Amino acid sequence: MSSTQIRHDWQVEEVLALYGLPFNDLLFQAQTIHRENFNPNEVQVSSLLSIKTGSCSEDCGYCPQSARYDSGLKPEPLMPICDVLQAAQQAKDNGATRFCMGAAWRKPKDSDIERVVEMVQGVKALGMETCVTLGMLTDSQTERLKEGGLDYYNHNLDTSEDYYSEVITTRTYQDRIDTLDRVRNAGINVCCGGIVGMGESDVDRANLLLQLANMPQHPESVPVNMLVQVEGTPLMGTEQLDPLMFVRTIAVARIMMPKSRVRLSAGRNEMSDEMQALCFLAGANSIFYGDKLLTTDNPMTNRDLALFARLGLKSAGSSYA
Repeated sequence: MSSTQIRHDWQVEEVLALYGLPFNDLLFQAQTIHRENFNPNEVQVSSLLSIKTGSCSEDCGYCPQSARYDSGLKPEPLMPICDVLQAAQQAKDNGATRFCMGAAWRKPKDSDIERVVEMVQGVKALGMETCVTLGMLTDSQTERLKEGGLDYYNHNLDTSEDYYSEVITTRTYQDRIDTLDRVRNAGINVCCGGIVGMGESDVDRANLLLQLANMPQHPESVPVNMLVQVEGTPLMGTEQLDPLMFVRTIAVARIMMPKSRVRLSAGRNEMSDEMQALCFLAGANSIFYGDKLLTTDNPMTNRDLALFARLGLKSAGSSYA
């Protein structure tokens, strides 16, 4: 497969066939495609900050920020802009090129958007790319974020459409698609992926990647998250996913979306260095730096730097290839 063959017509049988390849053959194919589109020894580095924590009305079964679950999380209001910019500067000093800001809203108010736009403009003034995840947006809110200079909007599909209702009931799958369409139509880059290890089937994982790859335009960033199990949430106690299945998911994502940044996202704190190395070999070329991903633990920056040194990797800019 050549890097020029960008497809939007995948069938689930094809995706399952990729998953079913011998592990070495799958990784060889993924790494070959990866090298056709990216420097294989560069990794784009982002940092994620929770700018408004907890008290969310949604019932996402994995999320400790839901007001419906007793996860021990202390709700916090929207952060002052000065604190956000201080965190962004620290992230830049640690090597991050993109600063992502997440707020636990089902859908923000227009006044919230204005405050977020100020944050976006302040982060951009530091010379960093910006990304936010704020929940569902209206047309006017999306346009305001575009006017404010936002580079990326994150809105994950989480899982397949068939399995979605097992995880979330307060927002439909189509709600997510509609928000992604608004973001794309406004000219904002799309950051969209999902979570594996939530008890979904092989077919569900295949259908998630199919949904992403069959979008009219592939997401520029595709975060692949491993479920982080949190006490008090419904998905606590879910059977752990085979680590090699996670690596296979990275590889299949790379094959199906050759020019997207495939981000190794939540769950890295539970991954060995060797597992992460396999993910990079499979085509992952983006990570989150920092000790927190919104509210769950993430490897410390110095551990990431040490792993990069062991693997001969370096931080890269994040221009879309």
